[in-house]
Amino acid sequence: MSHQLYPLLHNIHDPAGLRLLPRAQLGELATEVRAFILDSVSKTGGHLSSNLGTVELTVALHYVFNTPQDRLVWDVGHQTYAHKILTGRRERMGSLRQFGGLSGFPQRSESPFDTFGTAHSSTSISAALGMALAAKQKGEQRYAVAIIGDGAMTAGMAFEALNNAGVADCNLLVILNDNDMSISPPVGALNRYLAQLMSGQFYAAAKNVGKTVLKAAPPLFELAKRFEEHAKGMVVPATLFEKFGFNYIGPIDGHDLDSLIPTLENIRHLSGPQFLHVVTKKGQGYKLAEADPVAYHGPGKFDPAVGLKQSTASAKPSFTQVFGQWLCDMAAKDERLVGITPAMREGSGMVEFEQRFPKRYFDVGIAEQHAVTFAAGMACEGLKPVVAIYSTFLQRAYDQLIHDVALQNLPVVFALDRAGLVGADGATHAGAYDIPYLRCIPNMSLACPADENECRQLLSSAFEQDHPVAVRYPRGTGAGVAVQASLASLPFGKGELRREGKGVAVLVFGTLLYPALQAAEALNLTVVNMRWAKPLDVALLLQVAAGHEALVTLEEGCVMGGAGSAVGEALQAAGVVKPLLQLGLPDVFVEHGDPAKLLALQGLDAAGIGASIRARFGNLLHEPRAALKVVG
Repeated sequence: MSHQLYPLLHNIHDPAGLRLLPRAQLGELATEVRAFILDSVSKTGGHLSSNLGTVELTVALHYVFNTPQDRLVWDVGHQTYAHKILTGRRERMGSLRQFGGLSGFPQRSESPFDTFGTAHSSTSISAALGMALAAKQKGEQRYAVAIIGDGAMTAGMAFEALNNAGVADCNLLVILNDNDMSISPPVGALNRYLAQLMSGQFYAAAKNVGKTVLKAAPPLFELAKRFEEHAKGMVVPATLFEKFGFNYIGPIDGHDLDSLIPTLENIRHLSGPQFLHVVTKKGQGYKLAEADPVAYHGPGKFDPAVGLKQSTASAKPSFTQVFGQWLCDMAAKDERLVGITPAMREGSGMVEFEQRFPKRYFDVGIAEQHAVTFAAGMACEGLKPVVAIYSTFLQRAYDQLIHDVALQNLPVVFALDRAGLVGADGATHAGAYDIPYLRCIPNMSLACPADENECRQLLSSAFEQDHPVAVRYPRGTGAGVAVQASLASLPFGKGELRREGKGVAVLVFGTLLYPALQAAEALNLTVVNMRWAKPLDVALLLQVAAGHEALVTLEEGCVMGGAGSAVGEALQAAGVVKPLLQLGLPDVFVEHGDPAKLLALQGLDAAGIGASIRARFGNLLHEPRAALKVVG
């Protein structure tokens, strides 16, 4: 780190050092932290807009509170880079989101200042309340602080926690970071209410009342002047949060350290649940990110002086793009189709669908449980809902999936993006568990396309069914197979033989078909593209089993309870005894890193697949002569 570029930050190694600075220098420190974040993220990629928006708030929190003795819980964690920089991890920011490097989210194993691991939305208030009540139980004097965004505040879990916290006698502070932006623009009545209260017209009206109506009453006029001078908001969302039992304070400017620090110092001496409303701007201090916070939410590497370059069309569409195009094409064909997303319009590839079919597009906010039951209600009325949701986020609506959709056998299609390993976001976002948690549910079906064209075809197959079906596909691009323009479907529950070999057959579920085919060329293996984890193509399975000495299953999902387990169950039910090797993700949480490298480390690239098969079934292989090694 350059001492000339960052004269103050260069000497800050932990919050204790931060607290030694005179308060007058904190604004300069914040400027240095913001510049360091911009420089660092431009070199590694990562979450930018949200982190630029919370620099002053982070500085103020660590300056006022005795962290980590006082607990800070950051909701989601998109806004914690300043926190990482100020808590001893500045020199490791160059490894951010890379294998063996810093996580992009708070992680308890990484630092004692990361008091709670987060990455999914709306958990912070629950966790901080648990910490605050634990401190009380143990007789320890400390504060627990939850920092939550306005988008995350609209989720049901946040309100469950508020409802509980309001009657709890403990030192809890909830900070609402109101930046009017989650990943996609936030939606819903609560957000609209907050936005109206925070609008310039509202403040102008309040000031006018203070100067005209109250001027004849000096005490009230002084109160109105205080409102104008400090923007404390006597008649803003206080009513809502005070009804929950909180002492409401705010709103205040989240970039004004002269407001933040005295307010936090006062709060620290209060007892009981406190609620502080701060207003920040995503992308603060970097004009390009301020102008387009969505584009700069999670950019890759870029030149800060130039900004993000216009993306050139890739020769290979991503699976997300394939889904988005299919959704538009199917909607044009069938007016019953409606598209639903829990606040992931961009990530799920639904931008064009919203533009073309606005009345059939429903963003329900960060509310996965509601999204699934909402879809169920629509399906009851004869519509055909398609819920676009990440595999890792569908986990949050598991009860609704079982009770509200599957039990009633409703025709809802679940488009599961980010299936398998996701790379830089790591274990919190990996779609490793959908095959086990879906295939055990009655009435549910699950398709595993091997490439882009199969993804489109299997989405059409799913849409044709009169029961719930999920289609899982990974992040990014696939093998580069050309995508057909038609909406033709593939046979329901049927796989295909892709390569005939001898001795050992590999049954593949999903995009690992292509590395399996590479391994098969060297080892002369049979390769079967199973396509469906449920229903399993049992007829094809038994046919292949009869003609081979051993079987291998392959999936980019957890082995325990996965598609390989389904194959084992089917063989046992048929009374067929065959050696069976199950390849997939092990019983560990796989960390962040380059997706190809992570797959290779798990033995799920072509070389690893071949090595595992050779190690287990080497005596059964009938390799081509060219592949045999000559021993001298």
